Amino acid sequence: MTTEETERQESLARLNRNVARIEELSQRLVAAMARRRPAAPGLQAPSQEVFVKAAAAYFAEMMRNPSKIIEQQVGYWGKTLRHAVEAQHRLARGNLEAPPDLVPADRRFANPLWDSHPYFNFVKQQYLITSAAITEAVGTRADMPERERRRIEYFTRQIIDMLAPTNFLPLNPEAMQKAVETEGESLVKGLENLVRDLETNEGELVVTLADRDAFRVGENLATTEGAVVWRNRLFELIQYAPRSATVHRTPLVLFPPWINKFYILDLKPANSLVRWIVDQGFTLFVVSWVNPDARHRDVGMDSYVEEGYLAAIREVRAITGEAQVNAIGYCIGGTTLALALALMARRGERPVRSATFFTTLTDFSDQGELAVFLDEDFLAAIDRECADEGYLRSFYMSRTFSYLRANDLIYQPAIRSYMMGETPPAFDLLFWNGDSTNLPGRMTVEYLRELCQDDRFARGTFTMLGHSLAIADVAVPVCAIACETDHIAAWRSSYAGVRQMGSADKTFILSESGHIAGIVNPPGKKKYGHYTNEAMPGSAEDWKAGATRHEGSWWPRWGEWLAARSGKRVPARAPGDAAHPVLAAAPGTYVVADPDRQGAPPAP
Repeated sequence: MTTEETERQESLARLNRNVARIEELSQRLVAAMARRRPAAPGLQAPSQEVFVKAAAAYFAEMMRNPSKIIEQQVGYWGKTLRHAVEAQHRLARGNLEAPPDLVPADRRFANPLWDSHPYFNFVKQQYLITSAAITEAVGTRADMPERERRRIEYFTRQIIDMLAPTNFLPLNPEAMQKAVETEGESLVKGLENLVRDLETNEGELVVTLADRDAFRVGENLATTEGAVVWRNRLFELIQYAPRSATVHRTPLVLFPPWINKFYILDLKPANSLVRWIVDQGFTLFVVSWVNPDARHRDVGMDSYVEEGYLAAIREVRAITGEAQVNAIGYCIGGTTLALALALMARRGERPVRSATFFTTLTDFSDQGELAVFLDEDFLAAIDRECADEGYLRSFYMSRTFSYLRANDLIYQPAIRSYMMGETPPAFDLLFWNGDSTNLPGRMTVEYLRELCQDDRFARGTFTMLGHSLAIADVAVPVCAIACETDHIAAWRSSYAGVRQMGSADKTFILSESGHIAGIVNPPGKKKYGHYTNEAMPGSAEDWKAGATRHEGSWWPRWGEWLAARSGKRVPARAPGDAAHPVLAAAPGTYVVADPDRQGAPPAP
């Protein structure tokens, strides 16, 4: 048998194996999709009213200003025609090169074939020309409320991004090239990845962002030494072991958001804010929230304050013997810390010496990019889901945040996984991003309706446990850290809330980067800088204009601020005491319990 015949037989054998694998995977694909539970239309997309309003506004503008619309249309068709004619002329002359590329650079089209290959270049240029024309057309509406304008622009952008040629196999040169080079093996592996994701998520398509086998919480993530010293139905209280002979007298308790898990602040030793805080000589406690299910149906914002914040502060004071604690709140954890501080002020209590807020909103008059999901169509569907199930599944919140950065968190990972057949990267941050949590039904509705939609805290009408609360009730010394490109808690809105607080001692720091990277920014990396301004002028723009930029992380600056409000040094404290025995080693049991798959966490 010749070498050529041997290679032909081996190639045929590979083809037959791949066909058999595809047949098996296709059966699993159908079975996985059949497990998908029906979801309310309102949780899948905005109501048709959004698009009806967009069309009505466009036609109204056409009647009011027809020359402008005609100019846009003529401009678009002119660019399209010129592009097509240039490509045809080159092909007719036998010149198999791409025509001049005048469209703006776009990192989705980084592969050289998008620029050099005439077919792929034509597809790319036509897509970008059309995208620009649609964006311009959507922007022509003159007499539309700003909120509706932003919604239409957002969902238009989602449609444009979804239809990018990179998202379709025959139009993606990189995926096609790899399929040829691997004799189709990359497509088979991509189908395996697709089926795996569908099976893992009960028929819902959630792209795996990180290698699930590369990390174990408590083994190579969240490894700072400590112990669970108290728990109830909502949280475990972790006290971290000291890493110095003496510590500041006033203990520190950190309240992370319960929308995600706390170990974003304790990923690895090199980027762990938890470890860094302990290294600075603070006695640190961290609240690790339970991952709720239907049993937590009636847990509301008041439950999180009374059974969470007030309980944690009470136990920390009991363990350390101190009359006051310092507190940190991150994202919704910061919003609720502000509510707890306002409630304690109304009650005439002051167990908190100072408060730090990470990327926290208290004034929701400008909800930023999340505003597109806070109209009645989405909220009514969430109301029904929470009433029916008792909780909001993590899938919905995770998907919402992912679509705020769809190209980075949905389409590009899907291309790498499903078209290229690649294994997801071993990236700790993306692993954490995929480890999301459910939300209790009553709390979800209260937060979205009363705080986000109605902005009652800023208006002084948010009622909790018999008191009407306002931002101005927050009167302890405050340090707030916001992030410049935060797409969840816009820094200008964060600044507006801090300005309304009743504190005489206020510090505002603006970190570069976004909601996560701006906070998880260890000094050793010297990656992102930060801004400070001792004044608190009326507008965020004026604050920024008068601010000073500093190289590197804000952590040391905040550490100095906190140390000045933490008392003298005392002998280091071991976790727990006689009344608070060690229940488990950090990071505890709640952070790894999955109520949807592993049953309930341990009883308090």
